[in-house]
Amino acid sequence: MTLRLGRVAGILREADYWARKDDSLVVEKKHVIKAFTEHRFRYNLYEEKIHGAYIEDKILIDVDGEVTGQVNALAVFQLGDYSFGRPSRITAETFMGKEGVVNIDREANLSGNTHDKGVMILSGYLGRTFAQFYPLSLSISITFEQNYGPVDGDSASWSELYAVISSLSGVLVNQGIAVTGSVNQKGQIQAIGGVNQKIEGFFEVCQVKGLTGKQGVMIPTANVQNLMLKKEVIRAVQEKKFHIYHVSTVEEGIEILTGVPAGTRDMDGRFLVGTVFGKVQEKLKKYFKQALKFRKELEL
Repeated sequence: MTLRLGRVAGILREADYWARKDDSLVVEKKHVIKAFTEHRFRYNLYEEKIHGAYIEDKILIDVDGEVTGQVNALAVFQLGDYSFGRPSRITAETFMGKEGVVNIDREANLSGNTHDKGVMILSGYLGRTFAQFYPLSLSISITFEQNYGPVDGDSASWSELYAVISSLSGVLVNQGIAVTGSVNQKGQIQAIGGVNQKIEGFFEVCQVKGLTGKQGVMIPTANVQNLMLKKEVIRAVQEKKFHIYHVSTVEEGIEILTGVPAGTRDMDGRFLVGTVFGKVQEKLKKYFKQALKFRKELEL
């Protein structure tokens, strides 16, 4: 039970109203559900407008197929006491250079401090994982597509990391699986807020665009205890029309998202050929050699 007694009392009063309208002697489960549904209807006009934009393809989102350098993240919109979740497309482009990670939203003054911190953590993880033999001679450009307002929080850092890794490795990312979670420099996945709204929001978009049975959401293992989803989502999971994956490390999530092994190190400390990390390692090695070649040509 929440200690926000005013909110609880409001639900009880409205449930009592619907029970009386139904000529029921007691407040039943269906009356409480009706109270929640009607409360949502009174406050969800903005949510319906946003949802309509997905239906009409004004907000571009893929919930099927595979793409490189593109991941569906999940965001929560807050309007007073009312909140709802919806997916947001994150894209990453990688190329030769020395700029490091460039957060386009930050450059446009749309990124909050916590989001900036999440993006900068990516540099630490990439350096720790891939810069033990070659320097990171590359530039990375990351952005929330079709975002025209402030964005904050670090719950997209996990999604952003996968977009970067996909861009570097060339490995395709399953667009039917959305990702929400915070990553640290060690590659551990940390808990985030609004997990229920985020899952429900992506489910609703998948529902209107067509459930394939392969769609779902990856969440941090630490957030499993917070799950309290709508019956509709629970039913879809039970019928294997929608899936919820709980993940603790970057490597676990990569294999779910791409179907390709993340990669382990050999005796020399290098990642095995054919794995996602192995492909990233090869791309970085190629960038480094090209940078050396370019530097020698300039000296001549």
